[in-house]
Amino acid sequence: MDFKELERFLLSCEDAVILAHKNPDGDTLGSAFALCRALRKMGKRANVVCSDGFPERYDFLYEGCEGDNTLIEPKCVIAVDIADVTLMGRNLECYQQEGAVDLCIDHHISNKHYAKQTYVDGSASATALVLYELFRFMNIDIDLQTARCLYTGISTDTGCFKYENTTQKAHIAAAELIGMGVDFSVINRRMFDLKSRSRIMVEQIAISNIEFYFGGKLSMIVITKELMAKSGAEDSEFDGIAAIPISVEGVEMGITVRQRGSQTYKLSVRTTEKHDASEFCRNFGGGGHIRAAGCEISGELSDVRERILELGAKLFGGER
Repeated sequence: MDFKELERFLLSCEDAVILAHKNPDGDTLGSAFALCRALRKMGKRANVVCSDGFPERYDFLYEGCEGDNTLIEPKCVIAVDIADVTLMGRNLECYQQEGAVDLCIDHHISNKHYAKQTYVDGSASATALVLYELFRFMNIDIDLQTARCLYTGISTDTGCFKYENTTQKAHIAAAELIGMGVDFSVINRRMFDLKSRSRIMVEQIAISNIEFYFGGKLSMIVITKELMAKSGAEDSEFDGIAAIPISVEGVEMGITVRQRGSQTYKLSVRTTEKHDASEFCRNFGGGGHIRAAGCEISGELSDVRERILELGAKLFGGER
């Protein structure tokens, strides 16, 4: 599928529901609301839905798209930044059936091609960058609010342009969006610098529970439901802590294990240039990017930890 085919699809689609993934981040939300605004500008009805709702942290993205978030009979379902139906979340199970999604726009090389039509650019730094280039191809007017959405997606998925997935195209797109008036310093402060008191508590808990294995090459943080309750923080406050274990000197792979259900754990894996995070997560049915990937593992915590360390032993060797 190329941009011409994407253009034909968007021009012909009606009553669109745009899906963002569970535990939403800046890229899935920025992409979803940018696309929603573009479709509405084209005179179409469109809304964004997310299994976990819309976090307050990103409320500046929702401006102009609040409206009615339901369509009685959606005629078109579009997933953005969702590589696998399992990432849609429990409240969007109706869209996880075969043939339920009409189009998926993504940048994950691990995309499972579950939609009827799929556009994946694995070289793109963010799905928001794919949409920015698509909008320019289609000569869609990018207003200031849409530009904010696109910039947020690109900035957050590149770690404010620090991650290895940052490309020349990402910098150029960001510069052009800034040229449209995007208040980039405000967005980046909110996304990367501003922290609530409960967030500080979360980071303290994470750091105090960090574990090191294989001579310090692998670090792991385990966040249980009990620890989350102890912090008093909202679930969304735990987003972004995956950067903590990989930030330690000498660590080549940092893993955050976060309890989601009684026996379900979400793994967020970050690596240096020596290892492939996506390949590591594929062993557990997940995937993502070379330096940042994720998956879910079911079982008792002791078993989950053991499975992680068994795989780690194959990569690092030696004693734990």
